[in-house]
Order: sequence, then structure tokens, then C-alpha cells
Amino acid sequence: MAIFHSLQNTLEALIPMLSPHHIILLRGDLASGKTTLVQELSKQIGLSAPVTSPTFGIQNIYPSSTHTLFHYDLYRKSLMECLELGLLEMLDTLGWHFVEWGDEHLENLLKQSGFAMIVITISKTGATRSYRISQ
Repeated sequence: MAIFHSLQNTLEALIPMLSPHHIILLRGDLASGKTTLVQELSKQIGLSAPVTSPTFGIQNIYPSSTHTLFHYDLYRKSLMECLELGLLEMLDTLGWHFVEWGDEHLENLLKQSGFAMIVITISKTGATRSYRISQ
């Protein structure tokens, strides 16, 4: 486990950890910076499309010449609903999968299914944030 106090340092540590097919569960309160993390990472890997939160859908896809970035928001869906919509099949697609609101139940299911996964927990205190990365 590693803890960082800046988004830039978090991304510098995270990107080398990612294989061509990786799932990153993002946890934190509302407005903690989950979408901001995905937006900043997308800039660093050269994506030109603006990254937005898929709050009212379940998934946004951002292809690039080097990586395909998948961005999910599970806030309004139960795990069972997501599974019925084909979440495991979506997560099996080659690319980097950033899942906002990926809880412990999803984490356990992914571990049991053999997926490569990282959990980033974002904590916000006033104007400062900390990013805890665990594998």
C-alpha cells in the first residue's frame, strides 16, 4: 500500500503499475476527485477527448493509439444490476477500466474471477486529498 498527497505523484506511481488490461476501483466520498483522477490520467496518456463522468450511464469508452480507457460509475446501480448488464464481460475487454464506486463486494468478485486490480481510495480533508493505492 502507498499513500500520496498529490494527484500528480499518485499518477506517476500508478501508470507504471498498470498492465495492458487492468481494473482500477476508485473509492471516495462524493466530490472527492474520482473523476478528476481519470481526467488527469487521460491527459497524461495523450487522450484528446474530454473525459466526463458516466453518472447517468454505466460506461464511457475513450480509445487511443496506446490504451483504451473505460470509465464506469456504479453509484446508482447495485452489483446485481451491473452484473445483469454485463459488467464482467465489459471488464474482460483489453484496456484500463476505472470503476467509480467499486465496493468490497465487486472487489471480492473480481479477485475470485482472477482480474488484475488496484484499489485507489481518495480521502478529502478540507482542500487537501490523500490517495491510497493498494493491490
